[in-house]
Amino acid sequence: MTGFVRTHPILTTALGLFLLVVLLGSFPIVPETKQAVVVRFGKPERILNEYKAGRPIGTAGAGLSYRIPFVDQIVWIDKRVLAVDMQSQPVLSTDQRRLMVDAFARYRIVNPLLMYIRSTTEENLRSQLQTILRSEVRNELGRQPFVALLSPERQGVMNDVRTSLNVQARKFGVEIVDVRIKKTDLPDGTPLQSAFESMRTARLQEARSIRAQGMKQAQIIQAEADAQASRTYAASFGKDADFYDFYRAMQSYQLTFVGDGQDKVAGTNIILSPQNDYLKEFTGRPR
Repeated sequence: MTGFVRTHPILTTALGLFLLVVLLGSFPIVPETKQAVVVRFGKPERILNEYKAGRPIGTAGAGLSYRIPFVDQIVWIDKRVLAVDMQSQPVLSTDQRRLMVDAFARYRIVNPLLMYIRSTTEENLRSQLQTILRSEVRNELGRQPFVALLSPERQGVMNDVRTSLNVQARKFGVEIVDVRIKKTDLPDGTPLQSAFESMRTARLQEARSIRAQGMKQAQIIQAEADAQASRTYAASFGKDADFYDFYRAMQSYQLTFVGDGQDKVAGTNIILSPQNDYLKEFTGRPR
């Protein structure tokens, strides 16, 4: 054996490297963030570090494993929460308004065996999920009116999208964690201007309605206040008739000599006899 090594050093080195590669390949190290399907001649044999609901990443399952060199193939599958984006696409609301919607979904592969059987690779899975996401978003948002898609109510709509998308994703061994809309825009051009004009008209109508309601309430309050004042005056004047005469005379003097604050009376001359009853409050009442 020693003689063979001495006479064939290159061959011996190559053989040693080959054996080292085979040895290292026979004991793969499974990362904590990965799960793997061991495939033997195209048939899945076992799952390494499979995801379990409620079990955090980093627990038992990862680490050193084994396989048969040149026989077993390892298909690595991510164990973390992943994201898939949907390209902006038009959605027609129930009131025939066209919107450009850009959404995304976050998912986790919970059944790596089913995922491998249905999609083979993560790239294929992502492409399939994009197709399903586009379809579900278009179907669910198409059942909603235009206003609901631009208001906080759309969170409930996205929950419905997530539920329906989860049903389809389960067929690929995937659990949908969340679905969100990144952006919702109106198409440029005439539809956008028409929508803006419609919203402006609606807000003007709402403002007119609010102002009319405010004026109505103001008139009611003013009428109630006037009625209350009249009752108060009547109760007060009924107790002292002389005071009522004095009060009414003072009001008349103010309007005649001072004005009501709107009409100017400056330069007006009034000539009356001192014995005129109109000026009796100035001359004093007989005791």
